[in-house]
Amino acid sequence: MANHKSAVKRIRNSEVKKQRNRYQHKTARTAMKKFFEITKKKEAEKELPQLISMIDKLAKNNIIHENKAANLKSNFVKHSGGLKK
Repeated sequence: MANHKSAVKRIRNSEVKKQRNRYQHKTARTAMKKFFEITKKKEAEKELPQLISMIDKLAKNNIIHENKAANLKSNFVKHSGGLKK
């Protein structure tokens, strides 16, 4: 157990941040899975900006690495480009 008030507060804060990060990451992963299940190009084009925004926010908050975010976005664009109308 922590001995200082500030250490106790730091433990509380880090737990809250951990839960928020886990929620955001899990939500993004679910959105990614749903995106790859899309088979129509119009739907994919509609969902792509939201998904890219979500990925950028994860990278900005250091939940995922910037390079991973770039790779994911590249894969999404490739996927949406190869779909039929």
